[in-house]
Amino acid sequence: MKLAGVASSLPGNRFRQNVLMEALGNIWAEQLSSPALFERIHSRTGVEYRHLALPLAEYENFKGWGQRNKAWLEVAQDLGERAIDAALARSGFARREMGALVVTSVTGIASPSLDAHLINRMSLPTDIKRTPMFGLGCVGGAVGLTRAADHVRAYPHQVAVLLAVEICSLTLQLGDLTTANLIATGLFADGAAAVVIAGAERGCDGPEIAASRSFFYPQTEDIMGWDISERGFQVLLSPRLPALIRERLARDVETFLSECGLCSKDISNWILHPGGPKVLDAIRDALQLSERDLAISWDCLRRFGNLSSASVLLVLEETMLKRSPTSGSYGLLIAMGPGFCAEMILIQW
Repeated sequence: MKLAGVASSLPGNRFRQNVLMEALGNIWAEQLSSPALFERIHSRTGVEYRHLALPLAEYENFKGWGQRNKAWLEVAQDLGERAIDAALARSGFARREMGALVVTSVTGIASPSLDAHLINRMSLPTDIKRTPMFGLGCVGGAVGLTRAADHVRAYPHQVAVLLAVEICSLTLQLGDLTTANLIATGLFADGAAAVVIAGAERGCDGPEIAASRSFFYPQTEDIMGWDISERGFQVLLSPRLPALIRERLARDVETFLSECGLCSKDISNWILHPGGPKVLDAIRDALQLSERDLAISWDCLRRFGNLSSASVLLVLEETMLKRSPTSGSYGLLIAMGPGFCAEMILIQW
């Protein structure tokens, strides 16, 4: 199984972090008990630029969650089509060769699901196998990649495509002044990424998916997720997350790698979800990584913010395009998300 192509797609509305902070500060001018705390939170996210689905003025026009969800479906289709076509172009495959489509998103919901809309919009094969996924959040890109790899393992003559698309800005809760929401408004952004995975019987270039492993942490549902109500999606984000990472991640990584006959010293490229400064710092401490090991993750956080499920795939794209790993070397892709859980994928270049 090979990663034949990876590509991202971002909305055209690109903003500096200070512009977004000022816009929100103006909206909340009469409500913030501590404007200094709000500004401090935004300035410490590690984000310099973010892409948003819509011009800033349009976000105040939404009257309810239904309108925001409708906008999510429209934007997600546009970004999704662009990401899939770009990944196919890099892989050398065509739309008609797609045997499976895995789609993950946690910022909107539809039935028929987003994948069905894309099949119609893009005239994809009518016998394509569909797997829509909701609720996985930041781990969704890694889990979706595993599911797509599972498909081509079972059908080695086929090509599968994973799409992760998140429109985080449409989950904005202007009535929520909790610390978790203040962090979210300074961290999350919009975008999509797609990966083409080719079965063993399809000749193509690209690194090989060597193995994958899932870790679920019981009784940690309150670490991360959404509180979903008639108001839409209200973020849940526990300050205990960095401690959980420091406590569990190193042991789980070594467990997985030992099953593959490897150890952490055998990994030359770390493809890590840029969840935020505290998450990246906790990963660095837990795995005893160098600044170079996390450089691409930090750079993606700085340039794009946190795109939830799509973020780790942007790190993968940047690694494949710019890092040029040595042939035969290993990379480890890691993302974590609601559950709480971690997904790891071993890649051989």
